[in-house]
Amino acid sequence: MNFSAPTKRETALLRSLATRQGRRKSCCCRCEGLRAVRELLEFFPDNVLFCVGTEKILQEISFDPQRLRVLPEGLFANISGTVSPQGIIAVSEIPRAQEEVSGDFIFALDGIGDPGNFGTIARSCRAAGVRELWYSAGTVDPWSDKAVRSGMGAQFGLNVRGFDSLDTLLSCAAEKGYGRFFYADPHGGESCFTAPGLYDRSVVIIGGEPSGSHVEQAQSINIPMPGNYESINAAQAATVLIFEYVRRLNMK
Repeated sequence: MNFSAPTKRETALLRSLATRQGRRKSCCCRCEGLRAVRELLEFFPDNVLFCVGTEKILQEISFDPQRLRVLPEGLFANISGTVSPQGIIAVSEIPRAQEEVSGDFIFALDGIGDPGNFGTIARSCRAAGVRELWYSAGTVDPWSDKAVRSGMGAQFGLNVRGFDSLDTLLSCAAEKGYGRFFYADPHGGESCFTAPGLYDRSVVIIGGEPSGSHVEQAQSINIPMPGNYESINAAQAATVLIFEYVRRLNMK
């Protein structure tokens, strides 16, 4: 199959999406890596403007050939955001957050600054069937190259919503009928394994290390650590909290 090369305009857009300003201006993002691109094409194929890749990788993609662009490996390496490029990048419109909220609870991130943690949390939400992933200012851009790559495209299957502050996030959640708030506190609170109503039309908040999140109107919860370890990182803690929800579902 013969593929066309990217135009100058497409190349310029592709490069601009490496920056947050470029993503905001275009409302697009880059999705790099074969698995992440396949995730994107499964959920939002109509959002994809075009894919750029090496000829070998493009042969493995089931997608409209009119939106596939080929580059030699050397040129592809110049636009890749990784040390060891996987040979494909999709340029996609960023999915618009949905006003309708679904599910038993909202998982909220407050000041999670590491894109690797964000991506891991997105994957955990996706795996557990948790659709609502909200975040406040101070959290990493969910659509940065590293966050999308770390999440392997899981963000595209979630309702990701950003807010100027945690207070604004919680006010919006309350208006949607999610009026119970819980925050993860490594230093106190009730065990997440026994706290009643933890996933009952609620918002479960986890913050960046080392201080975590603290909300005056929220109930604190903790993850019991029999090993007397001070704390685990935000992505590990989030995964425990998300799959405690799964455990409770299976107990019903």
